[in-house]
Amino acid sequence: MSASLHSFDALYRGSPDPWMTETRWYERRKRALVAACLPHEHYGSAYEPGCGNGILTEALAARCDEVLASDGCDLAVAAARRRLAAIGHVVVERHVLPDDWPSRIFDLVILSELVYFLDAAAIEETGRLVRGSLSDIGVAMACDWRAPIAGYGHSGDEAHRRLADAIALPLAFEYRDADFIVSAWSRDTRSIAMRESMR
Repeated sequence: MSASLHSFDALYRGSPDPWMTETRWYERRKRALVAACLPHEHYGSAYEPGCGNGILTEALAARCDEVLASDGCDLAVAAARRRLAAIGHVVVERHVLPDDWPSRIFDLVILSELVYFLDAAAIEETGRLVRGSLSDIGVAMACDWRAPIAGYGHSGDEAHRRLADAIALPLAFEYRDADFIVSAWSRDTRSIAMRESMR
């Protein structure tokens, strides 16, 4: 992983919500769009690495039978565990990508505001692991900030492209605006209308 975990520790020491995910309209809107874009109404199992303080995990829990969330920062893991303590079907663990990727199959893998923190080799390995972790109906989703990121060798857009190449599955959908991009890949690219026999 290219980003220093010490820098994340410093952020979380300063605030349990360093990106203001609870208070910024930008963050609330982005989270709502990510949830609305999920092509299945419900998922059996989900994995969310880079979960931060667990606020997106909380939304995913309402759509999944079980959620494994993780972060490489101890303080983020502690914050997520506090937030999610009352939700019995969510487990939060400390994982550093790609080394700690779980040996399990998931119906949903979601990488939110994570990929641009990885170097090129870690993005490639993470994409390979994502593909290998998806069930036959599984969906991999990524959400990335598109503006330049100081101190990193690639932009969010470039990181997103590298991830797409590494996952190497058909694109199920994509949403893009001036600030962020949301994409999903799956072996099953039927639209929601197709799934519900509307077309």
